[in-house]
Amino acid sequence: MFTHWLGLPDLATAHGQQIDNLIGWIHVFMLVLFVGWGAFIAYVLFRFRRSRQPVANYAGVKSHASNYLEAGVLVVELVLLFGFSIPLWAARVDRLPSESEALVVNVTGEQFAWNVRYAGPDGKFGKTDIKLIDLQANPLGIDRSDPDAKDDVTTVNQLYLPVNKPIIVKLRSKDVIHSFNVPEFRVKQDAVPGLTIPIWFIPTVTTAEMRARTGNPEFQYEIACAQLCGLGHYRMRAFVTVLSPDEFQKWLDDKVKEQSAPDPFK
Repeated sequence: MFTHWLGLPDLATAHGQQIDNLIGWIHVFMLVLFVGWGAFIAYVLFRFRRSRQPVANYAGVKSHASNYLEAGVLVVELVLLFGFSIPLWAARVDRLPSESEALVVNVTGEQFAWNVRYAGPDGKFGKTDIKLIDLQANPLGIDRSDPDAKDDVTTVNQLYLPVNKPIIVKLRSKDVIHSFNVPEFRVKQDAVPGLTIPIWFIPTVTTAEMRARTGNPEFQYEIACAQLCGLGHYRMRAFVTVLSPDEFQKWLDDKVKEQSAPDPFK
């Protein structure tokens, strides 16, 4: 209801409408407060103008109307907090889906790129070693001698996801605080050095469908780093491509074959 009224980007996740509803009701409440307090101030300025009240009245107003109004404001704030905000926060933070039912993706931020890693067909992430990190060839330091790591798939600044499936993104950072932000997904979470922070969502609109919906054949879901992370912050952009399940599986299979193929230059 509030998405287009507030000029928000089109929704593309299952939980997005809850976020928009919360934002919308907060705006409605703030509008009521703005108009109400503005009208009250205008009334007071007129009612107690000097020409009508040349002598100060030290008894003051004895009505309890203001107390009732303040109590009403408190009730609305409690409803927004306990009826909307806390349940929504708990659902996003404490109730992650089972990893066996979701696609788990590791996303690691660094100045100034997003490194994406998939577990591959075996569903297991292999070992990493800081000694193996190479900014060009192996930015995550994946140990390819580990059997679980042989089929791990990596990309840089490209996140591919299947539609209508729970996605768990495990966020990390190699250097400073970054922020993973996809406006259409209503997802925004800081990536903090030394921490692994999971977030989850269910994409509901493929990239092709969103291009048709927006009328923009060049549309792409964009991951914008929403935390000032250095001089190159402005160019820390990545893109999300949401595919049908079959298209995603084909992409993943092709990437596994590509990475397992022998290097012709060795």
